[in-house]
Amino acid sequence: MVFHSPVAIFAKAGEAGKYRAALPAWNMVLRGFLAGSFIAIGCALATMCSTGIVAGASAVKDTPSLAYGMSSLGIGQLVMGLVFPVGLLLVVLTGAELFAGDAMLSPLAAFTRKTGGIGVVNLWIWVFIGNFIGAVFWAYLMANGPFIGFDATGTAMVNMYGAHAIGIAAAKTGYAGGMGFWSAFLRGIGGIWLINLAVLFAFCADTLAGKILGVWAAAMAFIGLGLEYAVANMYFIAAGILTQGFLTDQTRVAAGVNWLSMWTSNLIPVALGNIVGGLVFFGALYWVAFRKEIAAH
Repeated sequence: MVFHSPVAIFAKAGEAGKYRAALPAWNMVLRGFLAGSFIAIGCALATMCSTGIVAGASAVKDTPSLAYGMSSLGIGQLVMGLVFPVGLLLVVLTGAELFAGDAMLSPLAAFTRKTGGIGVVNLWIWVFIGNFIGAVFWAYLMANGPFIGFDATGTAMVNMYGAHAIGIAAAKTGYAGGMGFWSAFLRGIGGIWLINLAVLFAFCADTLAGKILGVWAAAMAFIGLGLEYAVANMYFIAAGILTQGFLTDQTRVAAGVNWLSMWTSNLIPVALGNIVGGLVFFGALYWVAFRKEIAAH
């Protein structure tokens, strides 16, 4: 297995950031849509595979807001971590544009003067929009497909997978108050750190097996540790919002799971944490550590 040195990896990452920042806006959105859909596929797979392992998610009658959080010693979290990397692998291997990678790659390009600050921000904005559209699209597909069943009269009802999806969304919009904002922000820093490592690991190896192993290890750790990533949460929360519309008893709708709380209680603090994590704790620190070697590479 061919393994590149850290200097070579960061040099390649800077070139990749330069290439991405030079894309036209429509292409950023298009590739972002694909990446958002791919990450959503991994999230949907994680939801399906962990259903029933988490206590309270085994039946539709269970309260969705409690369906996530009473896990059997973290086994449910482990299962989610084992299958979620499928989505990130689809992104890495197909060249789609993901906000996580761009939060690191484009700053590295800026630090090495391969692009400017405006190009970095422009890339972040358009890719974020594309990721959101793709994630919500896949959430709609799941909410109107695998997350519902039908009774004898043809009425759509939330099944056990849908109940689990609503429970996940409830947990992710449960960051309340200033401390909740701070916690989501910190989890966003940690989450992007591991996602960025997964992206960098893809640069480490030239073989398909090497890329798969590297991406899977870091992405699995991200989910297993309960960290946060904005694009994944775009899907998780949107899937819960759309699925709870099929609940026959609307009084059982998870409190706080709506389009407003999606942003105020999760996406805003998590995305800020992702930006700080990618820009400062990853891009800047590694550039400072390897800048002389990168300049000479």
